[in-house]
Amino acid sequence: MQLNSNQFNIPVVTRNIIGINILMFIMTQVLGTQAYEYFALFNYQSDYFKGWQVLTHIFMHGSFTHILFNMFGVYMFGSKLEQMWGAKRYINFYLITGLGAAVIHTLVQNYEITQGLTSINMPTVGASGALFGILVAFAMYWPNTELYLMFIPIPIKAKYAVMGYAAFELFAGVSGFQTGIAHFAHLGGALFGFLLVKYWNKNNRSSFY
Repeated sequence: MQLNSNQFNIPVVTRNIIGINILMFIMTQVLGTQAYEYFALFNYQSDYFKGWQVLTHIFMHGSFTHILFNMFGVYMFGSKLEQMWGAKRYINFYLITGLGAAVIHTLVQNYEITQGLTSINMPTVGASGALFGILVAFAMYWPNTELYLMFIPIPIKAKYAVMGYAAFELFAGVSGFQTGIAHFAHLGGALFGFLLVKYWNKNNRSSFY
């Protein structure tokens, strides 16, 4: 992928997404448990559930490394998509994939609750679902872009990196490996991202360029 001067400027929506996430993270550090009770996503059967959590949880993170990696991904890959799509389409994509991730996560969580595998009061936070949608979209438009991943000393094409990452998330979600991570939310974001790009390409391809 060739670099140009525009790639070093953060587009307005991407910049605002990062800013909101940082502000929410600071608020979470200040308010602690109270912030989670109001803004993290709880299962709709929980007494802690509030309607706005469906949206607010997308902008919350549980740790510094969590927000660091997610926002770095939004900057690196989301900026490219926003430059191509424009602000309106990009924010729609970000929110739809984030909400789609929450839907898939909730469906899986309902099953886990009935099986006694998780608590009905287990909160969920993070932009990872939306980020997975971004990664899938990036790989669909620039499949042969070479990426350098941590712990892998050779470049990997985006299409293979994303497929490998999704395969790992599926394995981790089914096997129970890496507990405490919403693997099916990640896969939900990837699924909604894939379907949304396919739909837009089929029905309004010319608007991308």
